[in-house]
Amino acid sequence: MVEARDRGCAVLIISSELDEIMAVSDVVSVIYEGRIVETRIVKDTNLNRIGFLMAGGRPEDAPVGPSEEITFLT
Repeated sequence: MVEARDRGCAVLIISSELDEIMAVSDVVSVIYEGRIVETRIVKDTNLNRIGFLMAGGRPEDAPVGPSEEITFLT
């Protein structure tokens, strides 16, 4: 997958593994209920925003900013 990307091929990844997506992607699109909610360059977004949108949040209400750590409560 990474080798194909590095050769300039387009690679489509459908996953809920946000760390994996952020590590190998240049651009990320979030799909919720069959619709593309948002498309962003990975370096211009963060895990909190992507997770918020994946859960059905509206883009105008989502966190903004560069990549940052996400904290999970257990």
